This record gives sequence, structure tokens and C-alpha cells, in this order.
Amino acid sequence: RAKEIKLKLGILLQKPDSAVDLVIPYNEKPEKPAKTQKPPLDEALQWRDSLDKILQNNYGLAGFKSFLKSEFSEENLEFWLACEEYRKIKSPAKMAEKAKKIYEEFIQTEAPKEVNIDHFTKDITMKNLVEPSPSSFDVAQKRIYALMEKDSLPRFVRSEFYQELIK
Repeated sequence: RAKEIKLKLGILLQKPDSAVDLVIPYNEKPEKPAKTQKPPLDEALQWRDSLDKILQNNYGLAGFKSFLKSEFSEENLEFWLACEEYRKIKSPAKMAEKAKKIYEEFIQTEAPKEVNIDHFTKDITMKNLVEPSPSSFDVAQKRIYALMEKDSLPRFVRSEFYQELIK
């Protein structure tokens, strides 16, 4: 069973075929299956109730990301991860550069991976980007987190990958 899950996960994490899919909006290495071992059952069961638990576990994050890719809805997770990476930047110049990339990739209207946020949140984010700071994307990131928690997490928990994992 574990080999079957590993095979399915490996297939989902393969490199993209088209050049368009190779355009990565931020410094992200090509994905590889998580090198961590399968989590204990009790830990995996906690994922049903906590998006944080999934995001903090390499195996859970890889599975969640694969699931979202299979549904063509990975932009929310990619945005959330980009915001986490952005928050760690210390250099104002690098922060401004990264903020622009995140905005162009995820926030602006007709962005390649536009996330679904309301106009109020978009306006706040745009105002925050006048002078980029580690908290510039906080409001938008919290909205996307809430969306993933309310929408993506329940679908993931019902997915074949998760169901196989907890058997």
C-alpha cells in the first residue's frame, strides 16, 4: 500500500512538460517527493482538523500540494508559501523586488496565478506595497489561508491520497 501511495505521489510530483509550466514566480526549486517518511497515523489524522498541521509537515505539504495540482487549484498554496518566504527577507531592495513579483503573479487583475481575494483586500495589499514591509501581504495571506481551510482542506481530506494514507 505504501508503495502504491508513493508511486501515485511520485507521478503527481513529476516535472511539468510544457515550457509555460516551467515559469516559476519565485525562487523555488523543482519539486521532488518529500524525503520524510510517512507520518504516524495519529499525526495524519490531525490534518483533518488543522491546515497548520499539514503546512508544518513536509509529507503533508507535499501531499496537499499534489492534490491541489491535480485539481488545478494550487495558486492559493503557492501564494501562501510565497508570502511565507517573503516575510523572511531582510533587505529592503530584495523585499521590494519580491513584493512586485508576488503582486504581478498572484494579486493583480488577470495575473497568471491570480488568487481569489475581494477588492477590499486587494486595495489594502496595494496600499501596503507602496512601502513594502514584512507584513505587506498579511491581510491577503490570511484571506487565502481561510479559503484553503474552508474549501481546499475538506476536499483534500476526502481525496484518495489522504484516504489511503489513513488506512
